[in-house]
Amino acid sequence: MELKEKELENKLSTFNNCCRQKQLKITPQRVEVYKALIACSDHPSAEMVYKKVKKNLPNISLDTVNRTLNTLSLIGAAFVVEGSGDVKRFDGNLESHQHLRCVRCKKIFDFYYESFETIKVPENLGHSFKILKTTVYVEGHCQTCLEQENKNK
Repeated sequence: MELKEKELENKLSTFNNCCRQKQLKITPQRVEVYKALIACSDHPSAEMVYKKVKKNLPNISLDTVNRTLNTLSLIGAAFVVEGSGDVKRFDGNLESHQHLRCVRCKKIFDFYYESFETIKVPENLGHSFKILKTTVYVEGHCQTCLEQENKNK
């Protein structure tokens, strides 16, 4: 068995366990949406996932895909990439990482910087809130956009 097949099998097994723990049915629609999401590295919108899923499930609606992605986020099987200032984008990569968004082309890139994992929130927030997660989100211009800008000069 190829490594990619094994990795997909492991992720699907984890997904199935997550659904069972949250008492959610493991439907063909949920599985297809999840598979489409984890196959993407470009942090797709619901519409982007819908276009992929529709190939295998032609009768699925955009609303079903959108609700499923939101459900995946609620159960911890995916993340919403916050702060994009655009349509809601989703991430199936549950490994610890941060995001950089190009403000020109709107692409979102993953990166990992260990120091961002240990950011301390101000103590006074801990008195008023239960902190669940801290997220680092960076905006800038990607290499492709910078090269395009230099060509146009």
